Amino acid sequence: MQKDGVNICYDSLMLTAIIFILVIGVLVLVHEFGHFLFAKRAGMKVEEFGFGFPPRLVGWKKDETTYSINWIPFGGFVKIMGEDGDIRGPRSFTSASYGHRFLVLIAGVGMNLLFAAVLLMVLNFSGMRIGLQTGEESRAEDIKVQIVSVSEGSPAAAAGLEPLDAIEDYHSLDDFQTTVRDNLDRPMVLKILRGGQTSMKTITPRSDPPAGQGALGISLVLTGVVAYPWYEAVWRGVADAYSLTVNTAIGYYQLLKTLIINGTLIAEVSGPVGIASLTGQAARVGFNFLLQFVAIISVNLAVLNIIPFPALDGGRVLLLGIEKAKGSPVPKKVEGLLNMLGFYLLVLLMVYVTYKDISKFFMK
Repeated sequence: MQKDGVNICYDSLMLTAIIFILVIGVLVLVHEFGHFLFAKRAGMKVEEFGFGFPPRLVGWKKDETTYSINWIPFGGFVKIMGEDGDIRGPRSFTSASYGHRFLVLIAGVGMNLLFAAVLLMVLNFSGMRIGLQTGEESRAEDIKVQIVSVSEGSPAAAAGLEPLDAIEDYHSLDDFQTTVRDNLDRPMVLKILRGGQTSMKTITPRSDPPAGQGALGISLVLTGVVAYPWYEAVWRGVADAYSLTVNTAIGYYQLLKTLIINGTLIAEVSGPVGIASLTGQAARVGFNFLLQFVAIISVNLAVLNIIPFPALDGGRVLLLGIEKAKGSPVPKKVEGLLNMLGFYLLVLLMVYVTYKDISKFFMK
């Protein structure tokens, strides 16, 4: 029996890893395709467009560009002639106009935002699970009471409840909260839906919980599936992408502001392990929910990349602006040093959040 449990856990981890690699691969490839497309449109010579990272598995040449499939399956890359500044010529990146270089640099960000908007259009048409406000229940289907977060050390955590779990047999937050109040300090049994499977969980609501946690230690939202006609789904997809982008940018601004001024993080930051875990949870809830999660990550990737920080697209745009203002390029040694320092800082941040993710998800 224990061996079967280990096998199930291993299979679940493998599936999560595969889905995570596919999601990140698609998003990075979409990003790099933006650079590729605009470089071609600007008349620059694109030497290689690769899926994954070297070593190369297979490659073929069409016209002047080599298209490759590589062994490391995380996204892709674009190699533009003169991008490192060593080659100058009529079709090199360095010799192109400021306008063309600017468009090429931000094209990856733009493609990620466009991709998110298209996904949200499709979801608005096919049906997207959203949080419902009071009075919106009439236009929604498959209404569920779902868990948004679980507090550490709470009865919900002890019972094994997780974010995205749905509490069966309840279609109103008021009804569920009334049931909880009627069972304070007494065990109650909840029917939990997770990944298409139902299980029974015994939990005892607290009559005197810590401040801000509530009797069970969970945050809840009433959700439902809402679909729109195609013509309405188009503008709603654009509006949802715009709102998501603005809120994500505000979130990053507040996070970075607090980190720089106070040296602390105002929110939990997830790295690859955390994103992989959340990707697996989203996939278990359903394909539409996974697409919704992919749209959110695509917007996050876009906003993160446009931050004016070395080694990111925004950092390169900043250097391009400095070049235009001073009338000459930033010395390559200085640019290389800034990019190297930026890269190392990003790696250190990634190591830190990965450690936090491992502690959070695997060292409970």
